[in-house]
Amino acid sequence: MTVEDSFVDILASGADAGIRYEERLEQDMIALPIGPRSQRIITAAAPAYLDVHGRPAHPRDLLHHACLRLRFSSGALAIWEFERGDDVIRIDPPGPLLIQPGSACDLLVEAAIAGLGVVRLFEDWVAPAMQSGALERILDEWDEPFSGPMLYYSGRRQLPPPLRAFIDFTRKEPSE
Repeated sequence: MTVEDSFVDILASGADAGIRYEERLEQDMIALPIGPRSQRIITAAAPAYLDVHGRPAHPRDLLHHACLRLRFSSGALAIWEFERGDDVIRIDPPGPLLIQPGSACDLLVEAAIAGLGVVRLFEDWVAPAMQSGALERILDEWDEPFSGPMLYYSGRRQLPPPLRAFIDFTRKEPSE
């Protein structure tokens, strides 16, 4: 198993399968839902940070805030995309902290809790801090749900037995 934060051609790399979101899938791949069927990326900050710096009313207001960001291994920064109905806003806000995705995302949550700035991550990743009141959700109306991840593989060749076993495992109901 290899974990990459960049787009990999699974056929060229010799991989049996990959995991991507639906909008990033090649059309000639077979795709199966895996994980939560609906997800959201949300924006949050510590109440104390918001008391000092103000609560943004629009995504563009974040251009005047300290934003805690993700940087991919390619060096590209994750653009913050907000959606409300037909309106789509993409911003590249300033920030004092850049980390690569993965286990270091906990660092972004902890930095936000400490009042260093605004974070934008998967809802599940910040839910505990929001439930405790350590973080406050902002710009809620701009956080549209999207479909969850998909396991994808080529239909051009026979499935290797380990991949078949993995697919069967992911398709089982929790009570089985």
